Amino acid sequence: MSPHTDPLLHTPQWWKESTFYQIYPASFRDSNGDGWGDIPGILEKMPYIASLGVDVVWLSPMFDSPQIDMGYDISDYEAVYPPYGTVQDVEKLVGECHRNEMKLILDLVVNHTSDQHKWFQESRSSKENPKRDWYFWRPARYDEQGNRMAPTNYRSYFAGGTWTWDEHTQEYYLHLYDRTQPDLNWESPDCRRAIYDSAMRFWLDKGIDGFRIDTVNKYSKHVDFPEAPVTDPSSFIQPAAQFWCNGPRIHEFIKEMNSDVLSKYSTYDGQAVVTVGELSMTPDPEVVLKYVSAREKELDMVFQFDITHLGQGPPGGNSKYDFTEWKLPEMKRIVRKWQTFIDRTDGWTTVFNENHDNGRSVSRFANDTLEWREKSAKMLGLWLVVQTGTLFLYQGQEIGMINAPKEWSIEEYKDVEAHKYWKEAVRLAEDGVDPTRKERIMHGLQLMARDHARLPFQWNSSANGGFSNGQPWMRMHDLYKEINAEAQEKDADSVLSFYKRILSLRKEHKDVFVYGTFELLDPENISTFVFRKHYQGKTALVTLNFTTAPQTAPPADDMRLLISSCHKISTATLQPYEGRVYIDY
Repeated sequence: MSPHTDPLLHTPQWWKESTFYQIYPASFRDSNGDGWGDIPGILEKMPYIASLGVDVVWLSPMFDSPQIDMGYDISDYEAVYPPYGTVQDVEKLVGECHRNEMKLILDLVVNHTSDQHKWFQESRSSKENPKRDWYFWRPARYDEQGNRMAPTNYRSYFAGGTWTWDEHTQEYYLHLYDRTQPDLNWESPDCRRAIYDSAMRFWLDKGIDGFRIDTVNKYSKHVDFPEAPVTDPSSFIQPAAQFWCNGPRIHEFIKEMNSDVLSKYSTYDGQAVVTVGELSMTPDPEVVLKYVSAREKELDMVFQFDITHLGQGPPGGNSKYDFTEWKLPEMKRIVRKWQTFIDRTDGWTTVFNENHDNGRSVSRFANDTLEWREKSAKMLGLWLVVQTGTLFLYQGQEIGMINAPKEWSIEEYKDVEAHKYWKEAVRLAEDGVDPTRKERIMHGLQLMARDHARLPFQWNSSANGGFSNGQPWMRMHDLYKEINAEAQEKDADSVLSFYKRILSLRKEHKDVFVYGTFELLDPENISTFVFRKHYQGKTALVTLNFTTAPQTAPPADDMRLLISSCHKISTATLQPYEGRVYIDY
């Protein structure tokens, strides 16, 4: 990796200094009363989005889809799911973002399609079809008794196996996720060219400014499909991510995507388009750097998920929602690892603690009870905003939205993954294989399920939280009257007002907050999280109390207090869930 002359200085780029704001279209704002959020609803709320001080809108999948996996099962890359609107609505959104001096990126979901996509319909029509090799088809195996078996023993990310039998052509097809999401075969040059045209150029030609790239490290499989080692003796299916994550041709494929497509386009103001990849199950910084080194011309940055997986088991295994208690030093080690892995390199990092696939950060990492949730939200916001890298926020984070109440039953959950893990837990408990599994998995879902982030946005205290005049596709949070944007816009001391202040401070001090190097202090302290940021002669000291009790504040010497998440502060004491930043230059 080529070091910079000065290890403290990374090359400035617009996307490094930007704050990205993720919108989940089903749950943002319903403009027509059908219960589904839509693109006209996003357009209606454009003044609110612009008022936050964010620079880029990331729109989660709005493409046409059967919605088995909430739009990550795409049936037509060049069409919009009708309840969300039309292609013309997306074009309007591009224009409105640009008019408000914001950029717009879309999700690029090209590891798999829906089984309703015309490509798969053709592929499964016959073994001789020209698109047969656009997906992975394999013959059955048979045991000693002549029973048909899947080609391998792989476990999918949504529980169950990764192979589904197709009666028509008498072969199995591969799907890492739901059976309705067959995996595309990137080994086929014709398939790749079709992806570039339909999923990428179609939208880049309409003026979007880049992509968040879904499951970016899973395109290259080990196509000999070796059998997975048995790590769960109670099951036929076994975790097997080593056979599809960071595979043998993955860097070749991403380089081609960049050189053949992305490098040919620019943003509305003449900058290079941006890419951020979803890089799961890649804990080794050296492996991550291969994707984000500027010299390699692959991805600008990636999401690495150690922080949002805190307390989870490995994705793709049967223990994902089997929650494990964690302590603050573990979080500190994760933050230090991904804050410092770019030092003396030409790579870049991202900063986030919420997205559409995880529970809310206040409920996960702090305290969502009435007494502490607002203080927790402010402290966590400060913790996030002063970290090095590109900042990503998720809708509702800026008003301190929290997880669904623990009293909600599994019937209130909508996510295909949650229901498959629950169904598996019920079966294993009732069969006596794992008698306590139902209780453990339900506890994990209450904390970490993807549904928590997908609850409709809480705009005001009117019916359905101002999200919709109809029946929302998913139940509103019970506390929408207490936690909503309208009330917080009128309150100078609200979570929303605090987020606006700290996002402004991030821009004002982007040298040390965006580009600064990270130094962790007191790593084994189980109550406070303290670190310094350095940029040339400028230093920031960040002190955070992750508990409900006052804690001793680290000395700030002669540094100037830049901001505290509390009104009344004591030099010697951090208040419960207080965050504080000092600056010296």
